[in-house]
Amino acid sequence: MVRGKVTGQYVSSVLAKREAKDLGFDEAILLDHQGFVAEGSGENIFIVRNGNILTPSLAAPILRGVTRDSVIELARNLGFTVNEYSFHRDTLYVADEAFFTGTAAEVTPIREVDNRPVGDGRPGPITQKIQAAFRDVVSGKNPKYSSWLTAV
Repeated sequence: MVRGKVTGQYVSSVLAKREAKDLGFDEAILLDHQGFVAEGSGENIFIVRNGNILTPSLAAPILRGVTRDSVIELARNLGFTVNEYSFHRDTLYVADEAFFTGTAAEVTPIREVDNRPVGDGRPGPITQKIQAAFRDVVSGKNPKYSSWLTAV
């Protein structure tokens, strides 16, 4: 909503999340002004199609997430092709897998979009592999990425 006299960094995200919850969904997926998938209300979004991982590019109106950058690097190091690419909502419907990334979300599989299952409606193998690799990194089990961690 662009005509309201409201200011704040996350107003659109809060409104989108509230609308999604009111409609019975767990999360919102926001589109940009051209109708391309942008991000979740507080997460970056990725899809898997034919073994390739796609995520909206930083040219889109998205947050350059630290977790997003980490997952892109991890996925490439695992041998996956990751492309930053603009895609429409209907691409989500034919994705083999989809997942969110973010500080709170870490790597969270997306089971369905608009009441349509993503893939077979369960976390896919690529999502699971990335999720496990990310958990190993953040729990300090993978010394290759120890520079990403700060002891507290």
